[in-house]
Amino acid sequence: MRARFHYAMRTHPMRDERQIDSVTGTALNEHEWDGIRELDTPLPRWWLWTFYATIVFAIGYCIAYPAIPFLHSASAGTLRWTSRGQLDKEMAAAEAARANVRAALARTPIEAVPANSPLMNAAVEGGRAAFKVNCVQCHGAGAAGAKGYPNLNDDDWLWGGALATVHQTIEHGIRSPGDDATRMSQMPAFGRDGLLKAGEIEDVVSYVRYVSHQEAASVSARRGKALFETNCAACHGGDANGNRQFGAPNLTDPIWLYGGDRTTLIATVTNARQGVMPAWNAKLDPVTVKMLAAYVHSLGGGE
Repeated sequence: MRARFHYAMRTHPMRDERQIDSVTGTALNEHEWDGIRELDTPLPRWWLWTFYATIVFAIGYCIAYPAIPFLHSASAGTLRWTSRGQLDKEMAAAEAARANVRAALARTPIEAVPANSPLMNAAVEGGRAAFKVNCVQCHGAGAAGAKGYPNLNDDDWLWGGALATVHQTIEHGIRSPGDDATRMSQMPAFGRDGLLKAGEIEDVVSYVRYVSHQEAASVSARRGKALFETNCAACHGGDANGNRQFGAPNLTDPIWLYGGDRTTLIATVTNARQGVMPAWNAKLDPVTVKMLAAYVHSLGGGE
């Protein structure tokens, strides 16, 4: 009788018969791997309460904020908060903070802006931001330009580097279609249009490279000088120093928009160049155009 009772006690399904680890005094799990059993250590109370708190927080967050995705939308949340709404508020606050500066720039002629140092500094910083958005694609992040796009850091200007002149160029562009006040110049395609023969173009290029100190005097350069005076001096000047009225570059310095090597110069004289800069008055507001002019003028090459 005692034996049967002892057997029942050992096999009763409701009785906890887990083994206890002799070292730690912690119960062992029933699972066993190659004779190794895992301790059934209970989770710390602080961890459990933290876990329960995160569950409560998640439920509250889903109720208060947009969190549950639907097929074509999402739950709005009881607070009706949206990231776009927050952005609109922040943009409105930033615009309000800039309102006084923008108003002052709007009523101040561009020539008078440098006389007001705080206003000029604000215009330069605003122009710096606008330049990064609208101008770096052509002029580069540092405004150093590239082939066909002027370096705005030097003191070589096709149309002039005074603040008002820079503003005019940015506002109306260069050869920009649809703007009657755009900068306009037309260099003839001397080779393509049959104005000069190939040999004559070679001579003109020899002369240009001579006056720009890239080649020594030569018979070809002497012939090119006569051709230059007949065909090119009207725009570039008799001394080849250029003419800003026509946007004609100075050919005596080492600065070249497309390149000053012989091959590139032959291509330029043969086919001409017709680069276009957009009229930014059609894309940006007048105050932003003023800011851009102030920034470009401040880069070091403004006059």
